[in-house]
Amino acid sequence: MRYAILLMGAPYSDQASHSALRFARALVARGHRLEAVFFYHDGVYNAARLAAPPQDEPHLVDGWVALHDDHGVALQVCIAAALRRGLMDAREAARHGKEGHSVAEPFELTGVGQLVDLGQRCDRLVTFGP
Repeated sequence: MRYAILLMGAPYSDQASHSALRFARALVARGHRLEAVFFYHDGVYNAARLAAPPQDEPHLVDGWVALHDDHGVALQVCIAAALRRGLMDAREAARHGKEGHSVAEPFELTGVGQLVDLGQRCDRLVTFGP
């Protein structure tokens, strides 16, 4: 079965991000295909490359990157929600005249149209929110 995840919760603010990551790992462990995770609203903070949680807490950004590296899961970040919250990749930083970027690789900035596409292509779109 093909799945996609919509994540709207900020990391470390509530349980949504941690639950979504655990669900994603369980999906691929059971042989399902996770096409993508779409980060929306405060969920875009999951793509922050400067996150540095204490050593006794899970590093959620690294967890998402490992999911991408190990299973090819696309990590799509809503560009409008990200820019509103000060998150941008190198291309957007240059376009807006900013000195640095804050979106970790391999997260990619995309539009809401990608979310609509995921909803059409996948058997299930599972939402995690605050």
